[in-house]
Amino acid sequence: MEIKVFWTKTALNNLEDIFEYYKYKASIRVARKLVKGLVKSTLKLQESPQIGRKEELLIDRKFEYRFLVVGNYKIIYWIEDNYIKIATVFDCRQNPQKIKKI
Repeated sequence: MEIKVFWTKTALNNLEDIFEYYKYKASIRVARKLVKGLVKSTLKLQESPQIGRKEELLIDRKFEYRFLVVGNYKIIYWIEDNYIKIATVFDCRQNPQKIKKI
């Protein structure tokens, strides 16, 4: 059975915000490359869903949240049935306590 990656609305909004920021601050080419790299990095979860470390700040939640680090970003996800659900893309340069808001 194949595991599929599903992006939540919050995570898609995060990607859009990242794209818009880098499009303005750097260039559209840089923005595309960054977002494409973030999305591509989640594809390896289809083969190894447990590859990410557990997110300690979300340990009290219903699901077991895990994360991948890609550049300055944490891609936070959980596994449910045959899906990897991407919860958010978190900029690690922020206060880590903000992760609890997801």
